Amino acid sequence: MLPDFCSVPMALGVVLYGELLAVLLALAGSSPLGDFWERLGPLSLLVLGMVLVAASLLCVLGAPLRRLPGVAAVSVALGLIVASAVLVAYLCTLLLPWAEGAGLFPDDGATGLLIRAALISAIVGALLLRYLYLHQQWRAQVEAVANARLKTLQARIRPHFLFNSMNTIASLTQTDPRLAEEVVEDLADLFRASLATDADRTTLAEELALARRYLNIEAQRLGDRMHVIWDLEGLPGDAPVPPLILQPLVENAVYHGIQPSLVSGEIRIVGRYRRGAVNLSIRNSLPAADMTRRHQGSGMALANVSQRMEAMFPGAARVTRSLVEGDYLVRLVFPYPWRQS
Repeated sequence: MLPDFCSVPMALGVVLYGELLAVLLALAGSSPLGDFWERLGPLSLLVLGMVLVAASLLCVLGAPLRRLPGVAAVSVALGLIVASAVLVAYLCTLLLPWAEGAGLFPDDGATGLLIRAALISAIVGALLLRYLYLHQQWRAQVEAVANARLKTLQARIRPHFLFNSMNTIASLTQTDPRLAEEVVEDLADLFRASLATDADRTTLAEELALARRYLNIEAQRLGDRMHVIWDLEGLPGDAPVPPLILQPLVENAVYHGIQPSLVSGEIRIVGRYRRGAVNLSIRNSLPAADMTRRHQGSGMALANVSQRMEAMFPGAARVTRSLVEGDYLVRLVFPYPWRQS
């Protein structure tokens, strides 16, 4: 029920909402509007001190809090927020004795400041924790939908792909039994991965190997009509990724780019690791005529991949598609290493 207060997005959000709270308190005061900026400075320091101390405590104590039952964890977190606010306000009364005489404290003095800090932090903290809980529930729902779509994807390996593969194997048993055996092994590995419904993640190396097996099978069927170029450099093979994110994309490249074409086509898979992020792109040529209509069929697979990448790397992964010089390009970018809360 508690998010990761150590993450950079959460820290930036805490600072932003703390400053917004300071602006709200400055506007709600009884002083003339002409004194707004004069009041905003001290209030910003006070509020930001409170929220940063509270966020730091929740970051340090995050692991023990997550081991508590939900209601207990939220209660302790709210108590830490209120205690942080009161502590910072009390330190201000000790370190800034001139502030009361300058009118920066309420009319009822330091005692009023402490009481107001406790009540305001309790109300704002409760609203914030409630919002974060609802946001986390929404993310869990998105992930559940993505997993349901994954199971649908796992159940719908194209029947004609299976029939074509079996026909290819039957043909190879007469001409090249060793190659037929390799194709059978690739097909078995492909179906084994598609039926592995328990795993919620795999590694980049396994995903690339699975895509290679799929393309090896299709290469036996399409022959010279399909050319595959692998250009991978420095990729971290142990990078965690959702299962079946590459195979549906290369499948679309074959079925919507290579197979309908009357001439030979090309699939280029490029991977780089730069500045803490993995960059993968799958680029395929398109049939000369009616390119727009033919590549629209990849929407379902791309939407599924995008949703599952977002569920695993919230706010940090990108899945885009575009037309580049007449070719269809899908690009995946995600961080590595990635620490999930």
